[in-house]
Parts: sequence; C-alpha cells; structure tokens
Amino acid sequence: MDTVELPVVVGVDGSDAASDALDWAAELAGRRGLPLRIVHASLWERYEGHIPGTSADRPAERLHSEAVLATAAERAGRRVPALKVMTDLAADDAVTALLRAGQSAEALVVGSRGRGEFASLLLGSVGLGIAARALCPVVVVRGRPENVRGGMNRVAVGIAERERPGDQEPAPPSAAVAFALREARLRGGELEAVHAWRCAGPEDHGAREEHGRREERREREDHGGREEHAAHEGQGAREAHTRRAAELLDQTLGGASAAGLPPVPVAHRPVEGSARKALLDASAHADLLVVGARRRQGHFGMQLGLVNHAVLHHARCPVAVVPVS
Repeated sequence: MDTVELPVVVGVDGSDAASDALDWAAELAGRRGLPLRIVHASLWERYEGHIPGTSADRPAERLHSEAVLATAAERAGRRVPALKVMTDLAADDAVTALLRAGQSAEALVVGSRGRGEFASLLLGSVGLGIAARALCPVVVVRGRPENVRGGMNRVAVGIAERERPGDQEPAPPSAAVAFALREARLRGGELEAVHAWRCAGPEDHGAREEHGRREERREREDHGGREEHAAHEGQGAREAHTRRAAELLDQTLGGASAAGLPPVPVAHRPVEGSARKALLDASAHADLLVVGARRRQGHFGMQLGLVNHAVLHHARCPVAVVPVS
C-alpha cells in the first residue's frame, strides 16, 4: 500500500517574517522530497464567503488574500524549482487554521511574528499558540540572518533527563532526537546533543537528609571539617553528575543507532548550569535548535514549559518544537 505523503505546511500573511518562514519551509520540503502547502487565514472568508470566487466585484480583502497566496507560491517555486506547491485560503483565524492544517502535516513552519504584531513582542501570538498546541513538529523561524540561512552546518538538540532509559538496552530515540538527526543528515552537518545539569550545593544535600542526622553531624564536626567535607561532597556530586550526563547522551544517541537511523557526526555537550542558558548558547552556532514538548491527552492549554518558552523568545536560530507523547 502506498504511503501517504504529508506536506510541509507554512503560514503566510505577506509580512517579512512570513517570507523568511516560507523560504525555510520550501527548503525543508525540498530536502525531504515533500510537497509544500501554503496557508493564508482570512476571517473575511468566514463571513463573506458566500460571494462567488469568480465574481468581478470581489472585495479588496479577497483580492489581497489571493495576492498573498499567489506571491508566496511564486516565491516558493523560485526557491526550490522542482517543488510541488499547493495553496489554501482558510476561512478562520491563523492559529485555528494552522492547527487544523497541522493535523495532516509533516511539519508546520511559521514566522516569529506576523502583520499587526507589536514590534516589542519577541514572539508573535500566532507562533506561540501553534508551538504550544500543534500535534506535529512546529518550526518557528527566528534568529540572526546567518543562522536562518543555514550557514552554521549544525543542528542542536536538547536532551532532557526524563528521556533517559531505565534499563540496559538503548531506548528508541525520542521524536525530537529523531527529527534533529534527520535534519542534520539531510543538511550534511553535525548534530550537537546538549544536556544541562545542576550540581546541588551543600545546603541542598542537607535539605534532603533526615533532620536529626544533619544536626548530629554539625555537632561532631568543627568548622574546618565541615568545609572540607562539603567541598569533598560537592566535587564528588559534580563528578557523578558529569558521568550521568555523558551516559545519558551516549544512551540516547545509542538508541538512535540501534533504531537504524543513518549515522551523522555527533558532538556530545553535557553542560553544568541551567537548560535555558545551555540551549540559548547552543542556538548561537546552530542552523536549527530542536526541543521536545510533552503533550498531555485531554489538556488543551499551553503545553510548552518554561525552557521551551524561553528559547522560542530568545534563540538566535530557528527553533523546532517536537511533540513528545
């Protein structure tokens, strides 16, 4: 039986940010050998759609929407000449229209902000709403021009602690890791796997101990002994965290190899510090930053998390948010 070929979907509205997203989406579709579906949402279509599309007196809103789609389709065809391009004028708001289109898409691509967004907003409401709710990977095209153009030859992916397998066998790669590996391979670049960890201070370790034991130790040790013990504990904990981070990256990427995914050059980067800072630092020298976002069944609110929210607003390269069930 033939496999259904899902398109790459991109939202356009005539803005410069949407043009960047269109270029990025066309190249993504071209790399993957998929069609490109260009969606423009117009609420006018919902309320005035009873007017025939062939009418000579079509309102200016309809003419504008058609022009946006025609211009976008022509641009995509110039960008990737062999690309199959489809257009869709959706009678809905942008978020609803793109979420619906994403139900049968390989990926959704949007700009960092659209027409009518306040200039002070770091990420437009459309991009944020789609990244937080879509059931397919969402790429928000943002960042510095050199990163958007793909001049870094690198894809970065964030590896979360919860992805660590509990048994001895390598676990299958998460959807985010698989997406990042495929993009790195198709681009002919390397994959940078980033995992951030924090080493708890002496006070954090003490908070986890039973109160009586803590007090007894304090009474038994003099001031210098406590400092030496704390320094020894801190160093040992840091070494243990470093080992666990390295093991996590090995196991995660080992699962990808076991799943038969084509190998790509991989740089493992365990980082002591916050995940937010580690990922933002990685975005400075990447063409794409890939993060996973857990989707809870029956939950219809924003499902991003603080770290993903931060990278969507501040990353210096495009960000792919990949749902992880």
